[in-house]
Amino acid sequence: MKKIDTIIFDLGGVLIDWNPEYVYLDVFNGDREKMQWFFDNICTNDWNENQDAGYPLQKATEERVALFPEHEELIRIFYGRWEEMLGEAIDGTVAILKSLIENPNYKVVALTNWSHETFPVALERFEFLHWFEGIIVSGDEKTRKPFPEIYKLTLDRFNIIAEKSIFIDDNLRNIESANALGINGIHFESSNALLNQLKTYSITI
Repeated sequence: MKKIDTIIFDLGGVLIDWNPEYVYLDVFNGDREKMQWFFDNICTNDWNENQDAGYPLQKATEERVALFPEHEELIRIFYGRWEEMLGEAIDGTVAILKSLIENPNYKVVALTNWSHETFPVALERFEFLHWFEGIIVSGDEKTRKPFPEIYKLTLDRFNIIAEKSIFIDDNLRNIESANALGINGIHFESSNALLNQLKTYSITI
């Protein structure tokens, strides 16, 4: 194994807690079954990810309302109350990030699936987002994980050698796509587990 010199962090689910349940569970009066049906059939993950790849939020909303007019109010809530879905920093991972940033042996960047329209909200709220050497925001690039183009773009932009880098993401699909390009991957499950996984690459925090 080549010596690791670059760490690539995902943001949502790794460093920042984001969950539409924070809004919709209340909207659905605590009925998880109805809420899940709505996420599975109306404001789906695939639909939201399309906006992560740069599709305009307003256009996406109007198109979805046209498809499901009986759910108009619920659909408009998704981006209308998006900031309320943004939780707190995941402190354990932020502490790991800080240690890596302070270590001169590592380049530390971020690669996130995030709408370019909402990412400025996170930049304003979370100071640690300004610590990175750079951040690839999918919405700015008009592509997203798990498509290979965004990984290649990250490698090229920051002059990263795939085999000497680690990508940390909470979505296994995204890790597998990174692996296919020679990037080492850590499937994030918790900050404590991440500490142990980094040790397997001889990275001690």
